[in-house]
Amino acid sequence: MSSESSSARLTVRRTESGLLQVEMGGDWIAHAGMPGIAAVEKELTAAGAVKAMAFDAAGLGRWNSGLMTFVLKCYDLCASNGIEFRAQTLPPNVAKLIHLSQAVPETKDAARSAARVSLLQRVGESGIATWAGAAAMLTFVGENVLALRRLLRGTAQFRWADMFLVMQECGPQALGIVALINLLIGLILAFVGATELTRFGASIYTADLVAVATVREMGCIMTGIILCGRTGAAFAAQLGTMKVNQELEAFQTFGINPVEFLVLPRMLALIVMVPLLCVFADVISILGGFLVSTMMLNITPALYIHRTLEAITLTSFLLGIFKGAYFGVVVALTGCLRGMQCGTNAAAVGLATTSAVVTGITVIIASDGLFAVICNALHL
Repeated sequence: MSSESSSARLTVRRTESGLLQVEMGGDWIAHAGMPGIAAVEKELTAAGAVKAMAFDAAGLGRWNSGLMTFVLKCYDLCASNGIEFRAQTLPPNVAKLIHLSQAVPETKDAARSAARVSLLQRVGESGIATWAGAAAMLTFVGENVLALRRLLRGTAQFRWADMFLVMQECGPQALGIVALINLLIGLILAFVGATELTRFGASIYTADLVAVATVREMGCIMTGIILCGRTGAAFAAQLGTMKVNQELEAFQTFGINPVEFLVLPRMLALIVMVPLLCVFADVISILGGFLVSTMMLNITPALYIHRTLEAITLTSFLLGIFKGAYFGVVVALTGCLRGMQCGTNAAAVGLATTSAVVTGITVIIASDGLFAVICNALHL
């Protein structure tokens, strides 16, 4: 390469034999400014057939990647127009780089394309994904039932210490958020009930409204949703991180069943603790209604407590406790399932956590609606 410094020059001429001669001179440095490809493209599209393209680099000085870019653009133009590309007269290093760049052709369909998917295909794919997800959930439930049977027989790979630890994390440590949310729910129910019932002179029945709504529905469902966002997400993150670190595979290598060792303690802990949290939530929510009624509706504490005890039946109370235990199973299964289905990177852990919360809340709401229909059919 020449050591003289001069601006890049480009001359394009076409011979009578159909050869397009591209003459390059000066320094072809990218940051110093270079001629564009327009002159070459103009000659290719002008009247008269061009059979081949050749280069004259006798006057070429210094060059860098800018020259390579120009030559590759010329190569693409020749390829798209079916013209012979002659690189023999280029500098040896440029010719070698051109050869290397074209040595391995681009793999077919390697480039991403924004393919349009029909509505029918999207519906079909969604249906297949839903069916596969339901099958995976049923399989996971079956594995837990078998693990529970082995636990009752005393043959499960199960540590009680793990269950007690999870019980503390999802029980006593969750009392604060459960109390706050259910106190607000009780206040809201009492305000709404008092606003409507006072119009008919029946504000005393605010106690009945808060008691029945809390014990049958709101106490258990709000506790389930809170634990789904708190404990279910934690289960998914824990097991997902273990999946990323290949700890689940390590358990299987040592002959330890991950469902028995990891999932079963979490499910049993929630089955035990969620009904107790539901009782606590009922008391706190009724306390919220008590505060509103005694401070704003001039209802005496004794009368409010009497109306509450009259409104709550054993059936309603046990129904709320049963639904709480069921919601605990839902939270444990969805959280652990999404964690064990997690991918092998950090982003997958976040997706698994999000999916666990969304799936758990959806199943809880849908199940509560189904319980309402069944209870209405059975006159409970």
